[in-house]
Amino acid sequence: MGKQFENLDLTSRRSPEYELPLSERMRTFLRLEFLYQQYSYFTEITTDWASRGAITSLLEVMAILTRGDIRSDVHKELDRHIGILTSYHSQPTVDPDRLDIMVENLTKRRDALRAIGTNFIQPLRDNEFLSAIKHRSTIPGGTCEFDLPEFSHWLRQIHDRRKQDFDLWLGMIKPVCNAVVELLWLIRESTKPMEKSATNGMYQHKMPPYSHDQLVRVTLPEESYLFPEISGNQHRFTVRFLEWCDINQRAIQTHDDILFKISIC
Repeated sequence: MGKQFENLDLTSRRSPEYELPLSERMRTFLRLEFLYQQYSYFTEITTDWASRGAITSLLEVMAILTRGDIRSDVHKELDRHIGILTSYHSQPTVDPDRLDIMVENLTKRRDALRAIGTNFIQPLRDNEFLSAIKHRSTIPGGTCEFDLPEFSHWLRQIHDRRKQDFDLWLGMIKPVCNAVVELLWLIRESTKPMEKSATNGMYQHKMPPYSHDQLVRVTLPEESYLFPEISGNQHRFTVRFLEWCDINQRAIQTHDDILFKISIC
């Protein structure tokens, strides 16, 4: 734990896993994780087109971080999970060394989050270079060379030069993003998947009262011709398995009984 994102191979083929966030906070965290991974992936590619993609991802991360107090939400989640893990010290079946490592990692994330302060995103918002790109990005094709000659000039710099800027910008958002990735890893690993069956391609689940579950994860075999459509909230959710043919036909619900794995985290 703590290094899972740094060691992640973003080019590898992912197993067919589908997730449904059960709260607005979790929905925001998943979007932030997605954009953070996308930004990190694009910044390692040397082409100017990849750098364009990285800038787009960064601007979307900034849009999320400037809505509400995401830093505070992440801080609260870290505090909550640190409290939960600390309470496990009294359990005789828990590995205390492993538990201490997990608590230490979350504590480090929390300390890094505190260190950046509440105005951590302001330097990015005040950056005229990024602001110009953000303003023109609302126009279809608005970041063409004739619209943003400075941006085009920057894209022509060698990758190492562009990477310096990417790393500088990354440093401003990294404490929040790393904490989100750490929390999502912990939440996903908190529950073992259960085998279930969807009758006629549908599975319904009612959550117990006062449930604190935040995420539903559905896993299918790699060769599956189906994909799940998951809908619901913190009280109940439904999983419908759809048959996909191609992009020219609308997917339809299967009439077969489907075995699948589900984690309610």
